[in-house]
Amino acid sequence: MGAAGPVKRAGITAVAMAVPERRVSNEEIAAHLDVDADWIAKRTGTALRPWAVEGERLSDFAAQAATAALDRAGVGAGEVDLVLVATSTADEITPNAAPLVAGLIGAERAGAADLGSACTGWLAGLSLACGHIESGRAGHAVIVGADFLSRFLDPSDRSTTPLFADGAGAAVISAVSGPEAAIGPVLLRADHAGADLIRLERGQRIAMQGQETFKAAVLRLSEVTREALEAAGCELNDIDLFVYHQANSRIIRSVGQRLGLDPERVVDYVGRFGNSSTATLPIALSVAEAEGRLHRGDTVLLATFGGGFTWGATVARWGPELAG
Repeated sequence: MGAAGPVKRAGITAVAMAVPERRVSNEEIAAHLDVDADWIAKRTGTALRPWAVEGERLSDFAAQAATAALDRAGVGAGEVDLVLVATSTADEITPNAAPLVAGLIGAERAGAADLGSACTGWLAGLSLACGHIESGRAGHAVIVGADFLSRFLDPSDRSTTPLFADGAGAAVISAVSGPEAAIGPVLLRADHAGADLIRLERGQRIAMQGQETFKAAVLRLSEVTREALEAAGCELNDIDLFVYHQANSRIIRSVGQRLGLDPERVVDYVGRFGNSSTATLPIALSVAEAEGRLHRGDTVLLATFGGGFTWGATVARWGPELAG
């Protein structure tokens, strides 16, 4: 083997999203829970959440998001080396979602694999894609976060039914040019001691111990934010936008208060999109960019927390140029 070449840099070159058209209101859910719609809004921050209708498939929405992201990046499907789909709710146990998505988008020469890390899955995929690109094993990767959680909810459960939603978000990760690494170190963490607090067993419905999960999420997201900043050589004031897992608005606010963040620099789209698990980070990035909150050259912190427990964070420079 010859000498290794220079380390390449990896960047997020485009994002896109696809969510079901159906929107379920707090009033509709409250009618099944014997609670007031305002109680749901105060507890979760959600007003409407997209839920798939019968016949809609997760793999189709994942492919729609991936195709849109590739179009925005100007990357052809035939140039994609790796397709990763992070999900806990694939349409079937087998085939996995990723090979279906690769076929639907026309990525005929790409490797494809599903990732299971609950709400942290998309960030774990980002880490894997960066490793492939930085090592020269891939030039372009597509990472999709997609979950259809509405199909695993107990309509009588106040802890889960108001929270969860359906959707897909995708990003194109490519070799990029520039004086600084577009994506900094991706920190991934886990603690099996929290495994019983969020569970979805085969053939069952999602069960969650909300208060304990809330406390763990706020603690871990706050910790990993500081760890990711240190790893990237940044300070809180260097971050233009904080994009946290959109679990619920109370968690996002609590993390922001603990860290002393300006609310204007913290994304919260829970009111419109709910918690679609591993899809929330790419969906939030897509909405933030579309609404003019993300600009080329901005520094973004991404952090997430999910069942297992799993959590993680990274710092990324937005809008890098593709490597020549």
